[in-house]
Amino acid sequence: MRLLRLGKIIVVGIRYGLEEFILGHARFRFLNPLSKALLFWRPIKEPRAVRLRLALESLGPIFVKFGQMISTRRDLVPLDIADELAKLQDQVPPFPAEAVLEEISQAYGRAAHQVFAEFDPVPVASASVAQVHFATLPDGTPVAVKILRPGIEKVIGKDISLLEAGAVLMEKLWADGKRLRPREVVDEFAKHVHQELDLMLEAANCSQLRRNFADSDLLLVPEVHWDYCRDRVMVMEQMSGVPISQVDELRAQGIDIKKLARNGVEVFFTQVFRDGFFHADMHPGNIFIETRGERAGRYIALDFGIMGTLSETDKQYLARNFLAFFQRDYRQVALNHIESGWAPKDTPPDEFENAIRSVCEPFFDKPLKDISLGRVLLRLFQTSRRFNVEIQPQLVMLQKTLLNIEGLGRELDPELDLWATAMPFLERWLSEQVGWRSLLKNLRTEMPLWGKLLPQLPRQLAAALQPYDTGEDKRLMEQLARQLRWQNALLASIALLLAALLWQVLR
Repeated sequence: MRLLRLGKIIVVGIRYGLEEFILGHARFRFLNPLSKALLFWRPIKEPRAVRLRLALESLGPIFVKFGQMISTRRDLVPLDIADELAKLQDQVPPFPAEAVLEEISQAYGRAAHQVFAEFDPVPVASASVAQVHFATLPDGTPVAVKILRPGIEKVIGKDISLLEAGAVLMEKLWADGKRLRPREVVDEFAKHVHQELDLMLEAANCSQLRRNFADSDLLLVPEVHWDYCRDRVMVMEQMSGVPISQVDELRAQGIDIKKLARNGVEVFFTQVFRDGFFHADMHPGNIFIETRGERAGRYIALDFGIMGTLSETDKQYLARNFLAFFQRDYRQVALNHIESGWAPKDTPPDEFENAIRSVCEPFFDKPLKDISLGRVLLRLFQTSRRFNVEIQPQLVMLQKTLLNIEGLGRELDPELDLWATAMPFLERWLSEQVGWRSLLKNLRTEMPLWGKLLPQLPRQLAAALQPYDTGEDKRLMEQLARQLRWQNALLASIALLLAALLWQVLR
């Protein structure tokens, strides 16, 4: 199965002339004459960017997602390729209307016209895993209906199998293979991709993100219509807005682009550090901007198939590293890596600090247009190899999302100071985690447990003293127990009163 899939990749690459990307490298240019002699029969008319897009589309959803990601990296890939691959964000060829109606019939056991008052068989957006249609519920509510592509599970299964084989080969053939833990990275990626195939799970992700930003004036998330959701069909509130990639149109609608860029940074850091639950597929095709009414200027999030999660430990570690990085405290960054176990315990802190400084220092005090997080990550990777730093699979989605955010920020406002925008948020968040706000938050969380345990203290103390209730100490122990019961009862009453008052204040 893997060999067949690998064979298809090679055939597609040859069909669309993708060897051009390899033979253009200085090391392989000597093969150009041989390539032309062997492939003389193949007519090539389209530009290289078009051929690359068509090849990725024909190879399936995993490769489409790869194209979506690199389309946002105009600092790393040529502009012609970035522009063409941007079409993969929401212009993947749709599947036929007959297949759409069949999927609906299988999902509900009824025809589309029996489920919806109106259903448009022409999709408004078509992506690698699913496509979206507009419809109207029987009560007149306009909705968006997301439907999985027929047979998509088998295609993704083959691609994941091929990635797993490649990860095994990387571990065996590349010196850095084991340190990079490619099999764990592939497993993490596969987990998120398979989650995209369960639209009930995506609906739950959407609902959770909407709840997290219920009181926000920065981000809008559609409401889920649960009664109409199935494993392969998801029905949600119909959202309207302008794609974030249409910057000129946003300006024409009166949107403050610089403010929009700053808000985007805050939305990202809020998801990561406040909630530990973040949208991990934030390419331009999944983000719109509301341009009408009092909600104008707010982000609209779509497509919730890939969401990232972080534990409290991950959040604390990342926040400390980000803040130390923004403050140019490279020694603290080095110590954080060593203390967390990401770098070996015997790593010399001074050497590690100097290496990190050499990577990061050149990028400060520069606008976003002059900074490439992609290149920073590449240099950090080279540094990590020297110090045997392990790649953390659970952060792969976060790294991918951070690159997407940088690409969006670069499109909106190349002059955006990413560091200055992010630092106040991180400082405020850290104060909530380790300062007096953290103390109040923990007290509020623990109050119900305290209220339950404190009344039990006299009984537990009496049980603890029971072994001593023998011989001549019995009377003394009984007297001591009575005194302690009165004291603990008084203490419990005072504690419960304080807890009740504090609960009201903090609620």
